[in-house]
Parts: sequence; structure tokens; C-alpha cells
Amino acid sequence: MPATGQQTTWRSRAGVAFPLALLLLSAGCSTSGTPAPDTQHGYSGSSSLTDLFAGSTAKGAQTVAGAQPDVNCPGVEVRRGAATLIMPPGEQSAMTVKYQGSFVRAARDCSLADGNMIVKVGVEGRIIIGPAGAPGQIAVPLRFAVVQETTGGIRTITTKFVSVPVTVNADGALFTHVEDALVFPLPTPTAVLDDYVIYIGFDPVSGEAQAKPPPKTRPRPKAKPATSAN
Repeated sequence: MPATGQQTTWRSRAGVAFPLALLLLSAGCSTSGTPAPDTQHGYSGSSSLTDLFAGSTAKGAQTVAGAQPDVNCPGVEVRRGAATLIMPPGEQSAMTVKYQGSFVRAARDCSLADGNMIVKVGVEGRIIIGPAGAPGQIAVPLRFAVVQETTGGIRTITTKFVSVPVTVNADGALFTHVEDALVFPLPTPTAVLDDYVIYIGFDPVSGEAQAKPPPKTRPRPKAKPATSAN
């Protein structure tokens, strides 16, 4: 999702994701459940992520630390069209895909401080190598967003983009990230929080834009010295 106040664009890769679903199945990837640490891929899980998953879920009722019982923590959902990462992004055939990513699980935790809601979101996902890929270092583009969804439309409350470095070996890799800086003012009345949703998703468009070097600027021509009239 773009920054607050801008139009949201999450591109779907359905045409490529369907044939590559077979790759995900062969790699043993699932989109739910609580998998054990993957020592084969060098993953053991950070303590912060382990604690978050131990005491939280993606959805369901959750009390908010420092708040009254009627303050609810918004649930986490994967944004439609942003559940699968295709690298490089763009329209292409399955045989040209280097990497494909998917989400395995997510959890959230909310607290209040100085009238603000502070949301911590943890995600875990898997990267597999496509037909055109090879082991190496990649950057996984993640977008976190809190939105208000009503019959009148969707309003972005806050959003953040992060690029997570991941080392992919021949068998793929698991990646994890805990985002603890989603902060927004507590709405009044607090029942409005029932319309809030925490979205997670892959955002390769922002990832490409961040990876591009800034455009070179031509130096301004030096001003010619003024000539005095004879």
C-alpha cells in the first residue's frame, strides 16, 4: 500500500502464481498452522517473534494492554492480490520466475500509550527458487497497513514498507520480521476499531522503486561573469 492519503495499488500475479503453486506444494509450504523451526534452512526463530506467536494470533478477540475491555486489537489479514511474491515482478511466464514467496503465519499485539494505539505485527514466510533462480541474497518487500473499511469505502490509517534481507539456499528459505512501529491515534468512539484491519502483503513495486538509484542531476551551469559596458 502506498503512503497515507495515496491510492492503494496491490498487483495480482494470478497468471504466474497458479503454475508455481505446484512448486510451493513440492516444497512443503503451507499458508497456515505453526511450523516448527526449520534448521535445514538455518532458521531458528527470533525470541521476539517466538514470544509474539506464543501469546497472540492473527485474528480473534484480543485484549489491549493499558486499555479498557471495550478496546479491541484489529485482526491481521493478507491483502488480496499481495499474498504471493513473484520475482522479478511483472507479466511473465512461469519459467522466467527467479523466486516465489508466500506467507506462512502472522500474529499481532496491541497496546496503548499517550492516546495512541501501538501495533506489533509478526510475519513468517517462505521463499522458494523458481526455474530461472539460483541461491543468493534477495530483499523481500513487505507492506504493513492499518485501514478502516466501511460501506463508504476504505481509508488508510497508517502504512509502512520494509525490505527484509533473506539468504536463499538451494532448498529455499524461511524469513521472519516483526514490525513494532505501527502507531496511530486511538479513534473516538473506540468502537470504530471494529472497522479497522491490519493488512500484510508483498509490495514488489515499492521494492523496485527503493532499489533504483536516485536519478542523476546535472550540475547547474556557472553563471557568466557580468561584462562592464565601455
